[in-house]
Amino acid sequence: MSFFVLIKFKFLFQVNNAGIGGANLDGDALRASATAAERTGAAKINWDLVKIDQTYELALECLQTNYFGTKRMTEAFIPLLKSSKSPRILNVSSARGKLQKITNEWAKGILSDVDNLTEERVDEVVDEFLKDFKEGSLESKGWPSSYSAYIVSKVALNAYTRIVAKEQPNMKVNCICPGNVRTDINLHTGILSVEEGAEVIVKLALLPDDCPSGLFFIREEVSVF
Repeated sequence: MSFFVLIKFKFLFQVNNAGIGGANLDGDALRASATAAERTGAAKINWDLVKIDQTYELALECLQTNYFGTKRMTEAFIPLLKSSKSPRILNVSSARGKLQKITNEWAKGILSDVDNLTEERVDEVVDEFLKDFKEGSLESKGWPSSYSAYIVSKVALNAYTRIVAKEQPNMKVNCICPGNVRTDINLHTGILSVEEGAEVIVKLALLPDDCPSGLFFIREEVSVF
C-alpha cells in the first residue's frame, strides 16, 4: 500500500483516525443521558447511568485498532513522509487519553517517564492491561473500570506520539482530541458536528513549518498529557 501511495501521490502528511470504543453501549440509556444533559445544560453525559458491556474480545480489537493499527500505519508511511518538505503526523486521540485517567500506578509511572519512554515499554503496559483484562483483574489491579480499553488505547497512542516526535525531529508529530463529536462511536450523542471536529484537525495539520511537535491538543488548545 505504501508503495502504491508513493508512485501515485505526493505524500505531505498523515492523519491517523483509528477509533473504536472497545465496548457495547446501552444506546437507549446513552441517548436518554445525552438528552438530560442537554436539557439541564450539563457539559457531560452522566456515564454512571449508561450500561457498558466490556469483553476481552472487544478490548483486544480496540487496542489492535486504535494503538497497534496506528503504529503499523505510521511505520509504513514514515519513509514516504521523509520526501515531503514539511512532513506531519497527526494522531486523533481523546481527552479520555489523559494520563490522569490511568489509575494503575505502575502503568502511570512508565507512561509518565518521558525521558525513558520507548515503544517497548508502552507495548508492555498494553500487554499487561490485556492480560489483567483476560484474567478478570482490572479492578484489583487498578485499571479504569469503565471504557477501560478505549482509555488505555488512547493513553498508549499519546505516549507513542511523544516517542515518534522525539525519534523524528524533522517531522511535526502531534496528537489531538477534536472534541465531543457526533459519530458512531457515541451513537451520535456528541455536541459537535463532524465538520467542526474535522476543522480543528485540518488546522493543526496545516500549521506553519515552525509549528511545535510532540504536543497534545484538545481542539485548538495545548493540553497536558
